[in-house]
Amino acid sequence: MSALVKCIGECRQCAGLFRLGRDVEAALIMVDVFDEAQRLLASAPQDVQLTWAQVLTQMLASQERQDWLGLADFMEYELIDLLESAQG
Repeated sequence: MSALVKCIGECRQCAGLFRLGRDVEAALIMVDVFDEAQRLLASAPQDVQLTWAQVLTQMLASQERQDWLGLADFMEYELIDLLESAQG
């Protein structure tokens, strides 16, 4: 299994946990997801890295507001799209 496929799977798993209200468990997985996403996007073009910084900022703001559904949406849609576009 490639690192990208694994990271995308973890994004979906984490988003699902946030949607179920299991925010503590999801937050622990989220740290690993963000580390892996950072590693995968480190060699991406500058515009992708800028988008990653913006998405990360929005996700952290959602976490701070305890907007778990918003955070789940960012992880499952924006982050996965970004990861796929950077690899394709």
